[in-house]
Amino acid sequence: MLSAYRENKKSTIAIYLILRILVILCMILEMLRGEINNVLLCFLSLVLFTLPTFIESKFQIKLPDVFEIIVYFFIFSAEILGEINNFYGIIPFWDTMLHTINGFLAAGVGYSLFNLLNKNSKHIKLSPAYLSLVAFCFSMTIGVVWEFFEYTMDKVFLIDMQKDQIVDRISSVSLDPEASNRAIVVKDINKTILYDSNDNVLTVVEGGYLDIGINDTMKDLVVNFIGAFVFSVFGYFYTINSEKHALASNFIIVSNEK
Repeated sequence: MLSAYRENKKSTIAIYLILRILVILCMILEMLRGEINNVLLCFLSLVLFTLPTFIESKFQIKLPDVFEIIVYFFIFSAEILGEINNFYGIIPFWDTMLHTINGFLAAGVGYSLFNLLNKNSKHIKLSPAYLSLVAFCFSMTIGVVWEFFEYTMDKVFLIDMQKDQIVDRISSVSLDPEASNRAIVVKDINKTILYDSNDNVLTVVEGGYLDIGINDTMKDLVVNFIGAFVFSVFGYFYTINSEKHALASNFIIVSNEK
């Protein structure tokens, strides 16, 4: 592992080691607290940290240093800061930021896959617009699949990955007493009281009505769209003139020329 990383910039090695040490320290702390789930998240993070080098070695490709550093920070921010230290709850836009970055990076991966094919094939010549479209569609597909995963985990294990939100108004055809498919709008909801089948109060939702995740899902897809679109624009101009628009090269995977 270390011999592979020596080929990269010192900044990449330093960030990798620092984040890895922080994850190990977090794992030890969670062990002492008896939080087994968090210990498993730390272990998962350590495994994910090894993926960039494994992928480079396995597929003979080169990940740009900036791209690789962002991936490390993304893993640390999502698992250690977001899940274990509850940054998702403490910082309102933490989840939004990560999904936007994910959309951007996933578009970079999609672009890279077809750009490598485009350069190494004698029979395929894809236009810049097509490469950008593929990058965008690849990123959106990754975003949708992830939302499928969150929905499945919430339904099967009841863990609320699609973070519920409090809303003060709803619109539903289910509230129409005439069943005429007319949406009934309920505004200024102040409190929701939940009962069980025996009319016992289960809980009281203060401040409005409890949304069951659709707002979070749609927000994630929207910001994924934004991240994917931004990279697609970068990728388009990079394909036209890679020297003039070299910024995009920091996020584009290339073949290992060794």
